[in-house]
Amino acid sequence: MSEHAYTSRIVWTGNTGEGTRSYRGYARSWDIAVPGKPVVSCSNDPLLGGDPGKMNPEDLLLSALSACHMLWYLHFAADAGVVVIAYEDSPLGIGEVEPGGAGRFVSVQLRPRITLAAGSDLTLAEALHARISAVCFIARSVAFPVSHAPHHVIV
Repeated sequence: MSEHAYTSRIVWTGNTGEGTRSYRGYARSWDIAVPGKPVVSCSNDPLLGGDPGKMNPEDLLLSALSACHMLWYLHFAADAGVVVIAYEDSPLGIGEVEPGGAGRFVSVQLRPRITLAAGSDLTLAEALHARISAVCFIARSVAFPVSHAPHHVIV
């Protein structure tokens, strides 16, 4: 087994001049600044006072799950001779929030729409999804079920 290290740099950008002197006196915004990569400006969930025009932690987790599934699917498809022409996903995450404010995801459903080249084996293309949960780094790291409901189109 090999070990990989990942790092990120989070920089709070929400100090409006008074720091956290009061609960409403600061913005829930920050930048993800990984060396050598574009900065991603983020904010809290709009339900919690965040900027709806910026990515929030929930968006990022949902996107990471979807991207990991997609990358493994493309890998398995290439190995199996299934030619993918287009892939897009609109994942759905379901969360719950307790009366005290603590929240968590309880499930995520990936809903990829995959366009395959003519002559592709649709049964094989559909079966590839079941293999991904055993290898996707992100899906294997979360404490809630991740299901998939793919839609394949052959052109």
